[in-house]
Amino acid sequence: MSRQTFYITTAIAYPNGVPHIGHAYEAIATDALARFQRLDGKDVFFLTGTDEHGQKMIQTAQKENMTPMDLATRNAARFKEMDQ
Repeated sequence: MSRQTFYITTAIAYPNGVPHIGHAYEAIATDALARFQRLDGKDVFFLTGTDEHGQKMIQTAQKENMTPMDLATRNAARFKEMDQ
């Protein structure tokens, strides 16, 4: 007998700043749902991530005297750390 599949995702975060309580709330809530579905015997696919493209990334990088790539790398790591 095959198991049911459950897909869940968060909104894509824009890491032009550090994670805040809203990001944490969403990550914690979706993680709780994913864990419950696993306990219920489902195969769970939990997707989250960041979108490092856009004007806000460029503007923030210029304000902080860094490249957009360096800003994206630094802040994406902060989001990843929050999700652990």
